Amino acid sequence: MSKMKNKIAQVWVETVIYTLIGLTLISVVLAIIMPKITESKDRILVEQTINSLNVLDDKITEVIDRGPGNVRTISAFRMKEGELYINATGDSISFLIKNLRKPYSEPGIPIDIGRVTLISREEQKSSSVTLVLDYSPIANITYGGEEITKKLTAASVPYSFSIENLGTLEDSSLFVINIKETSGNA
Repeated sequence: MSKMKNKIAQVWVETVIYTLIGLTLISVVLAIIMPKITESKDRILVEQTINSLNVLDDKITEVIDRGPGNVRTISAFRMKEGELYINATGDSISFLIKNLRKPYSEPGIPIDIGRVTLISREEQKSSSVTLVLDYSPIANITYGGEEITKKLTAASVPYSFSIENLGTLEDSSLFVINIKETSGNA
């Protein structure tokens, strides 16, 4: 009887040890892989945002090229993370993505990706990326007909914009491009 109890006890001890070894191996693998997955998610987020800004830029460029009175809409501008700034006083559009695990590029060095300028910043515990479309040489950007800076934050519902060419300014050759939100996100 005591040999039987010893065998049962041994089986239980081995089961517990193998389970602990398995859990330890799973923990080690997750500790190695999870940061890589997070970095990949961050990189994909930045690249998707660049693509979204390129779509926005294409619409603005199209409105400028087609002349005064031309209107284009963007019906589904999705922002799951980050902040979009329409800076009418600086005639630029920028997108800020915070809390990235690592810098997307060398911090502080601007990189041109098409018309989008990317600047990475390293902070104490995370990094951020600012993506900028500068229209100051070709257009005067307004938001809702005003020279203001509009901040749009991440939302579950996509934003919808109307982009209109209002013609040129009297004292310059810059086109006035009015951007206004047409969805219910204010």
